[in-house]
Amino acid sequence: MLERIRIVLIGTSHPGNIGATARAMHNMGLADLALVAPRCEVITADSVSRASGADALVHDARVVDSLEQAVTDCTLVVGASARSRTLPWPMITPRELGERLPAELATPEARIALVFGREDSGLSNAELQRCHAHVHIPTNPDFSSLNLAAAVQVLAYECRLAWLAQAQTQTQNKPGPAQDDEEEAQPLASHEELEHYFAHLERALITIGFHDPAKPRQLMARLRRVILRSRPERMELNILRGILSATEKAAGGQALGARESEPELQQEHDTHQGQKPTQD
Repeated sequence: MLERIRIVLIGTSHPGNIGATARAMHNMGLADLALVAPRCEVITADSVSRASGADALVHDARVVDSLEQAVTDCTLVVGASARSRTLPWPMITPRELGERLPAELATPEARIALVFGREDSGLSNAELQRCHAHVHIPTNPDFSSLNLAAAVQVLAYECRLAWLAQAQTQTQNKPGPAQDDEEEAQPLASHEELEHYFAHLERALITIGFHDPAKPRQLMARLRRVILRSRPERMELNILRGILSATEKAAGGQALGARESEPELQQEHDTHQGQKPTQD
């Protein structure tokens, strides 16, 4: 989508602005630059320096004499305008422009031109009337003047956001290769399974001497918060319980299998439920 969006600068008077525009475009993945009747040299030390590594766009820019030549193959031409016009014209925001791009570029032959005017006077009425729509960047009304490259950056950013959203949607909708069972999404641990885990965790911590029930110091409450915040899957919880069993065994305690420990864990769970919860 981005390769079919063209930035058109009309009557640019400062080579540095051409270079800065190339940089803004390259930042957002745009590469098609057309210059209409520039009022300065295009390739200069200033333009190359301001491009900051995107000078290939400056060298490859197409220089033409008129707006018509620059947009002849475009199916949508949008002019950037900060001035109110007496003749009503479709006016959109940069965000609305971005939202329109997927539909506008749905066919391979579609092309879009974003047209920017002169630094001192913008686009003329005649040039604006050759655009399908006008885009207005809602700047501070008390200080609305934007540098040319900054204006290009804003619109190029919205174009990139639209492209990223489209790419994400296509990826989500595209059927992927069959995954192994281990890679498939696992169900989250249930409340009951978590309670059994917490009972097992407390027992293991007591076994290794890390937790003293007589002086709890809100340890279990804090550990609960950590685990519950992580939303563990059932398989992940089984791994954690396996670690606890191995820890108990290494510490000389009794490591119980899941089925063997069920009555004991349930009893501990019931006891825990009957206790007054500590406040963190």
